[in-house]
Amino acid sequence: MMKQNSNYLYNNNLYKMKRILLLVMLFSTTTAFSKVYYVAPLGNDSNTGTKNQPLATIQKAQELVNPGDTVYIRGGLYKVPENQIARKENVFAYCTYLNKSGTPNARINYWAYPEETPHFDFSDLKPAGLRVVGFQVTGNWIHIKGLEVTGVQVTILTHTESYCFYSWGSNNIFELLKLHDNMAVGIRHRGNGVNNLFLNCDSYRNFDLVSENKKGGNTDGFGCHPLKGGTGNVFRGCRSWFNSDDGYDVLGAQEPVTIENCWAFYNGFTPEFVSTGDGNGFKGGGYGVTPVARLPNPIPQHKISFCLAVRNKASGFYSNHHLQGSFWTNNTAYRNSVNFNMLNRLPDNVTDVPGFNHELKNNIGYKGGAELKNADIPKCVFKNNTFDMNITFSDNDFITLDESVLTSPRKADGSLPETGFMKIKPTSKLFVVLKGIGY
Repeated sequence: MMKQNSNYLYNNNLYKMKRILLLVMLFSTTTAFSKVYYVAPLGNDSNTGTKNQPLATIQKAQELVNPGDTVYIRGGLYKVPENQIARKENVFAYCTYLNKSGTPNARINYWAYPEETPHFDFSDLKPAGLRVVGFQVTGNWIHIKGLEVTGVQVTILTHTESYCFYSWGSNNIFELLKLHDNMAVGIRHRGNGVNNLFLNCDSYRNFDLVSENKKGGNTDGFGCHPLKGGTGNVFRGCRSWFNSDDGYDVLGAQEPVTIENCWAFYNGFTPEFVSTGDGNGFKGGGYGVTPVARLPNPIPQHKISFCLAVRNKASGFYSNHHLQGSFWTNNTAYRNSVNFNMLNRLPDNVTDVPGFNHELKNNIGYKGGAELKNADIPKCVFKNNTFDMNITFSDNDFITLDESVLTSPRKADGSLPETGFMKIKPTSKLFVVLKGIGY
């Protein structure tokens, strides 16, 4: 019996080792066949796409790539001409249209070449009567990293929006994108795409001075508005400032959205602090005038945590007439007109009421025009927030309140800078109290 057991164990281990070896060989084979292509400002789409013979456009690179391939985009200025529009469809002009997908084990990568910054300037691209989209992404398992986008235009005079990046796919990563001085929303996610990650991106000074009331009322830093089924979408480590409307907007979202460790400041103002659009830091829901029959069921509860809102024109954290409560955890608000505004609506989507079913835990508010507004406290969960603990701060309790540090360079890995802003000094008498309850 002992000998049979030994043989069985030997054969079983041998079988496992063969399976592992086979998997390693398959992975190595896949990696070996992955290709690298290059795009450069002085490239040509008739080239082969090698480092010495680069392509001119990402659109051409997409024709060549397969799952597992990487497109390196060299640094420099890409002045996008109007004849480079990849597709015109309905009311949209899509300049670059990425509809080819990778796989779970082999993404398609569109990456800035290491230590270089590719800068795409769309200011010459003004198709009459069309909404401009710099990069339309409908494919899945794509990773876009390190691009800078400016000058995306608005040409329609009535209610409209343009977008730097318009996301419709699933399982994509948008990383270290720098989106500024456009008339367009930095990144907008829509559709039923799932599990997209918007990571360490900056969106700032975006202002539509052409359409509607000329005050940029639709130009958010980031927008996430998934349709039914579009779950698992996350914004992490992003910054949004001096956008003419809101920093982050999930208006009309039919599934929960997660926003974590993100910053929003100075939204609703020009850089000269002239008033523009709505100006909320984090706008957490609402459905406008959507008929009741078209509202999602259930109404999603969004998660906003470890975020910072500073001196936004309206509210730092705003429920925006939402029909359900959301989760607001470990957030910090400073000098907003209202730091935490939990305004909700009844199921008729008409009648505004103080917020209900919200969960607010471990939030800090300081020097807001109001710290908390429009909350039906008995119908919410409040725990360890400075505004319900009667904690009184002074400026000396914080390491720094110097707002200039908010635009400090990111760390080498792309994450947010360590600034000490609104962090409690270890020498403050409040340090032990706040540390002990989870700040």
